[in-house]
Amino acid sequence: VRLAESGGGLVQVGESLRLSCAVSGRILRSFALGWFRRAPGKEREFVAAIDWREGNTDYEDSLKVRFTIARDVSRNAGYLQMNNLQPEDTGIYYCGATYYLESASHSERDFGSWGQGTQVTVSS
Repeated sequence: VRLAESGGGLVQVGESLRLSCAVSGRILRSFALGWFRRAPGKEREFVAAIDWREGNTDYEDSLKVRFTIARDVSRNAGYLQMNNLQPEDTGIYYCGATYYLESASHSERDFGSWGQGTQVTVSS
């Protein structure tokens, strides 16, 4: 599977962005899509994930109020809706692939096939 992110940009505090992840290649029944982010000087951290077939979701607790993950199977696309963005949300956002979401941890080691990332900058 190959992944490609888009939709990043520069926004003001309190604004929203929707990121997209184009999915291509062979998609297995157990495939799940995850979103991670890397803030400047920090390690890549889990944001959310979604089971591609069933639509079950998993979130980093601190982000679930403002962020929503979704997918459109017919378009082979995943999305991350981010609302009320804050400066600490600044970073590079990546989508990654995992399998059997119920068994995956929030560690980036459980995900792969990373896209190139898309930059999100929140200005105050």
